[in-house]
Amino acid sequence: MRIGPAISKMQTKFRETISPEERLCICLRYLATGDSYWSIAFHFRVGVSTVAGIVRSVCEAIWDCLSGEFMAFPTEAEWRKIAQEFQTMWAFPNCVGAMDGKHVVIEAPPSSGSLYYNYKGTFSIVLLAVVDAHYRFRVVDIGAYGKNSDGGTLAASAFGSALRQGTLNLPGDALLPGAENLGPIPHVFLADEAFPLRRNLLRPYPGLTSGEKRVFNYRLSHARRMVECTFGILAAQWRICRRVLGVSPQVAESAVKATCVLHNFLRQGGSPDAPTGPAEPSSGMQNIARVGSNNASREAMTVRTKFTEYFSSGAGQVPWQNCPLHIPHSLQLTVQSHFS
Repeated sequence: MRIGPAISKMQTKFRETISPEERLCICLRYLATGDSYWSIAFHFRVGVSTVAGIVRSVCEAIWDCLSGEFMAFPTEAEWRKIAQEFQTMWAFPNCVGAMDGKHVVIEAPPSSGSLYYNYKGTFSIVLLAVVDAHYRFRVVDIGAYGKNSDGGTLAASAFGSALRQGTLNLPGDALLPGAENLGPIPHVFLADEAFPLRRNLLRPYPGLTSGEKRVFNYRLSHARRMVECTFGILAAQWRICRRVLGVSPQVAESAVKATCVLHNFLRQGGSPDAPTGPAEPSSGMQNIARVGSNNASREAMTVRTKFTEYFSSGAGQVPWQNCPLHIPHSLQLTVQSHFS
């Protein structure tokens, strides 16, 4: 057992301790169902405070013991492998990950004001994640205030700081397949409209688009859905992501970190596909000062323009990118009746 020694307690002559197997079962029951501490305590015949202590300590142990194997910060060689997989599987070259944020709903913490109050009208902490082409988390930042936008969460994270400073060990600029005329193109992350446009961060064109811009938005959305699907898989397996967590933000953060690394553990069948090493601080990142502007630079707009040209060229286009939008007949009738 990878985490057994970390969650074992010393036996004493006063009373028998709870075994590591049972402690792990209690924690996994909480993560998988989102049941209250009272319900879990009744099921395992232990105290409510005992369940609370076990959940927090075991979640922290899961992250400490597994993150180095199953969520180590990618090296340059691993970024290249991710880019090759996105090109092969999702027809988007030079892509090193899809990025998005997810709100994990919690009860309003005492004396927190509006810090955790989000635009959906609930209280939450934010899970900001970068995923690869196989629905695996590669970088996560957890615990930001729910009031922050996705772009603000990125700007206030250590990952966002490293992205701006160019210290993520991303591969150097590379030519797009069959498009030497466009010159070397940076490796990029894909995001939605809530994120800023940067040299290494692509977002779609705003508003209604047509022609080459529409094709670009469609291709970006096709590859970026990896992160949406990953969040869906996470919430389906670990139901705490669909519940209102009646715990402190610190415990909620530990629980979400544990579910993310367990998600990767299950996706990889319990065996890491990369050499193990010390865990990088990809989740326990320290916040930094937010930047003052999200205005896109001329260089960032040039990068997006080159991708736009590539996807509409003979070298970069795919047969399905120009297919007309299919609308079910029942929905067509609904739209027609609405406007008639």
